Amino acid sequence: MNIKTYQNQANLFQLLSHPVRLQILDELRKREACVCHLQAVTGRPQTYISQQLRVLREADLVRDEKDGQNVYYHLKNDVVRALLGEALGVSGEQSHPKNCNCPICSDKIDQSGLSAD
Repeated sequence: MNIKTYQNQANLFQLLSHPVRLQILDELRKREACVCHLQAVTGRPQTYISQQLRVLREADLVRDEKDGQNVYYHLKNDVVRALLGEALGVSGEQSHPKNCNCPICSDKIDQSGLSAD
């Protein structure tokens, strides 16, 4: 391997070394999510989540997709998905925090009548 390959991999590991980015990516490997959902999961403000998503988007690890007024983020990098599986184990159930009003969580609450964490 050449030095550029090592540098690219070092950059990837540097991106993954941030705990909140890791938490965001872990949530995105379960399913797509909007900023408000990621806020509820991480307990961080919208501006902070948006900043971390920008970093992940610029690194080509996530992609965004607009659906009406909502923007959903998806994990798009299979190498990162595999690394998350090795580092964090099998992804758990999709989270539905009680304080999340995103369309996906709202639909889950409407269907079950309960809010699951």
